Amino acid sequence: MAHNGTATQTATEQRLYRIGEVSRLTELKPFVLRYWESEFPMLEPVKSPTGHRMYRQEDVDLVFKIKRLLYDEGFTIAGARRHLRENGTASCETISSGPHNENAAELLSRKMLLDLRDTLRAFLTLLERR
Repeated sequence: MAHNGTATQTATEQRLYRIGEVSRLTELKPFVLRYWESEFPMLEPVKSPTGHRMYRQEDVDLVFKIKRLLYDEGFTIAGARRHLRENGTASCETISSGPHNENAAELLSRKMLLDLRDTLRAFLTLLERR
């Protein structure tokens, strides 16, 4: 789909992304995106007539915000969901990491453990659905 450069697009002209495209853009596996859909009610891509997930630009932006909350800011899934719900999805850009932390290695280890936990939960969810 070529972008014609106009600032105004109608709903029917809006760019839609398939899950594979969003996966490549965000550097997330498709199963993570599907898992996040179940954990974040505000992330709700539309379904095409053939049943494929089609992400709007606002959905892609939200995926990037969720990724930043979880991976960079160290939020749990429940905490990120609560943050988005309480502060609205648009206000995520104002999140600050605070002053530089001397315990950066500890925070990195915590982030890695949280990422591992979330990945394992996503796998478990997929396995339970089979």
